[in-house]
Amino acid sequence: MFEVVFLGTSASAPSVYRNLPATLIIADEHRFLIDCGEGTQRQILKSGIGFKKLSNILLTHAHLDHILGIGGVVSTFTSWDQMIDKMDIYGGRPALERVDSLIYDVVLRGKNPGIPIKMYELHPGVIFEGKNFDVSAIPVTHRGRGNFGFVFEEHSRRPFLPEKAEELGVPAGPRRGQLVRGEAVTLDDGREITPDMVLGDTIKGTKFAYIGDTNETDTLRDYVQDADLLVIEATFLESEADEAARFGHITAKQAAQLAEACDVKSLMLNHVSRRYRERDIIDEARSAFPGAIVARDLDHVVIKRGEGASRKEDPDNTH
Repeated sequence: MFEVVFLGTSASAPSVYRNLPATLIIADEHRFLIDCGEGTQRQILKSGIGFKKLSNILLTHAHLDHILGIGGVVSTFTSWDQMIDKMDIYGGRPALERVDSLIYDVVLRGKNPGIPIKMYELHPGVIFEGKNFDVSAIPVTHRGRGNFGFVFEEHSRRPFLPEKAEELGVPAGPRRGQLVRGEAVTLDDGREITPDMVLGDTIKGTKFAYIGDTNETDTLRDYVQDADLLVIEATFLESEADEAARFGHITAKQAAQLAEACDVKSLMLNHVSRRYRERDIIDEARSAFPGAIVARDLDHVVIKRGEGASRKEDPDNTH
């Protein structure tokens, strides 16, 4: 299970209702901030989730509307004791070069940050390995180089079948734990019990795909296939498809067609322009993917395997 908190859902510039791009992912005890537009700190406070454990920042690309908030976050984190004990920033080389200048030339200016700040250049593949899940960076085509999306995927597992264990006489306790870990055990009567005898069929874990700015979808299909939730930009409508292509973006319909073609369970559209009514974006997307939703600031959703995404808290946001 993953949780997603949308902190900013606007494209290019903030609006009255939407902040610049930033999305928080909660996975087990870990937290990941994808992009960090201006005003992200305030959005974190408004969401009620707080700053603790927010030590991983993943950047989709180098454009300023996606990274300028890092300066304020670093300033706060280095000023408040014991908020976090490190900061790891992942991004393509162009994004890291801009962030490095922002942090060290503008914010710190020779001051010791007080916490280790490490930057990791992204390449396609697994970038973070948790106990129960992995995070992978995937290549995305946008303006310039060094653009990425991210896939969060729980490890597959084989469920333990207690009724099988009972039939075989495996007592409750450590030996059942060994079988769950894939180890064979020997019972007191000398019989060897293997994991295959007490474990069910493999169950794929929850899969969440996040795509920031992109100008095409064909190369994304293998990565987002069968995702329980796909979050992707919808900066333009089909009526401005030529303009979308010129600025390196896709339309709401293109995003929905990708979700439909890849058997995605749930689709949430992000990075929306102030030029459109939300209703128009929804209508266009639902013509290709019924149930598509436009994400709003402070939407908080839970993703479960095979069930897609559902809102955890929705006091005012009804679509």
